[in-house]
Amino acid sequence: MSPPPGGPVPVPVPVRAVPRVAGSASRKAMAYDERLARFRQAHLNPFNKGPEPPGGGGGGEAGEDEPLPPGAPPLDAARRHEPDQGGGEGSERPMDLGLAEDHFSRPVGLILAPDVQQLRRAIEECRRAILALPEHSERQKDAVVRLIHLRLKLQELQDPDEEEPNIRVVLEHRFYKEKSKSVKQMCDKCSTIIWGLIQTWYTCTGCYYRCHSKCLPLVTKPCVRSKVSHQAEYQLSICPESGLDSQDYRCAECRAPIALRGVPSEARQCDYTGLYYCSSCHWNDLAVVPARAIHNWDFEPRKVSRCSMRYLALMVSRPVLKLREINPLLFNYVEELVEIRKLRQDILLMKPYFITCKEAMEARLLLQLQDRQHFVENDEMYSLQDLIDIEAGRLSCSLTEIHTLFAKHIKLDCERCQAKGFVCELCKEGDVLFPFDSHTSVCTDCSAVFHRDCYYDNSTTCPKCARLSLRKQSLFQDSVAEAEP
Repeated sequence: MSPPPGGPVPVPVPVRAVPRVAGSASRKAMAYDERLARFRQAHLNPFNKGPEPPGGGGGGEAGEDEPLPPGAPPLDAARRHEPDQGGGEGSERPMDLGLAEDHFSRPVGLILAPDVQQLRRAIEECRRAILALPEHSERQKDAVVRLIHLRLKLQELQDPDEEEPNIRVVLEHRFYKEKSKSVKQMCDKCSTIIWGLIQTWYTCTGCYYRCHSKCLPLVTKPCVRSKVSHQAEYQLSICPESGLDSQDYRCAECRAPIALRGVPSEARQCDYTGLYYCSSCHWNDLAVVPARAIHNWDFEPRKVSRCSMRYLALMVSRPVLKLREINPLLFNYVEELVEIRKLRQDILLMKPYFITCKEAMEARLLLQLQDRQHFVENDEMYSLQDLIDIEAGRLSCSLTEIHTLFAKHIKLDCERCQAKGFVCELCKEGDVLFPFDSHTSVCTDCSAVFHRDCYYDNSTTCPKCARLSLRKQSLFQDSVAEAEP
């Protein structure tokens, strides 16, 4: 047919050849073959790119015009548009290509149900194991961590609507997809810029490790949050260097070749661990090194690796430093430490008043120290942040204000707390005394409070202790007299 003058050239439309089927028996046989081929194709392993099952090309042609059921999974939709022949371009299905490019992608279609069921069974077995293990044991802690990861993985698999899952679990990292598009960050894996407008990126909620979505399968370093939870302690040797030869001239983290001359990569030393790292694992970040602060009272920031910086950031507020055992002479040279220790001891003496006072519990006075909970538990443990604030002078000012507020409630505002004061039994003069007053002394046996001068001038036994001893003797004598016939 010749095209009309001035009109568009018609494009020939290929006409699909429909095979002729003779007889009802032949149609039933082809329908059975078609269903069998679909069943085999639906249960194929997507990672096995073997040859197509026999009959897949002919059977798929007969079912081309059949409508799919509503809500069919993407796997069936991908098979519907496969070409008739088993070879050529149709040998690699779109589903296989997607899984080959991202092995951490969410399974779709028929693959989703078995994984979810297996995860639920694993979660139930893990819950039973936690109940069977001894309480507060290391094995129980590890089982709890595994249970959390299994539940996060189950939540990831049950989120089929997102293009990228909101939660990813990789090597104990709990990655959450970031929503911010305007903040420019650096990828901790490839050391390149993360462009939030055009790239998907994730942040670990445990150690704040940031990376591109494409870099998630390449992460090789476990989350340092697990190390903090299981082994919360510092390296207390100042820059324990061992040399590049002990590392086989390789990066301590990624094992890339390094050298001091910068060929093939520059070796950068971490002042916290003493090890050498490549430029991708050591960005010359600055942090206060605990060993230098405790032994030398030196708070100058030093260059540390990325892994050490994340570990120190997670440990900075944890009270794991017992200064009296690590460096007891430090209290002789740092006056601020002596002042802080006295304030902490007074707060521990005030704590029983607040626990038994209704007004103090309603006012929640102890929440003034919620950022430093260890201050109301003991007077020996310190965190690295405590030492940094003591050196800067911030902790002394804030703790003095809290101490004044607590003392005001006990001695002036609350009548119940005032009634729990003491009168010096040695001189029986003066005002009501409290154990946290600066001019008092406390008996170590009965916790009675006296004037300091009276307590040290009187060399006799504490009056309250003597009275309690006489009472015990009289009770014992009475019990013996009653027992005699």
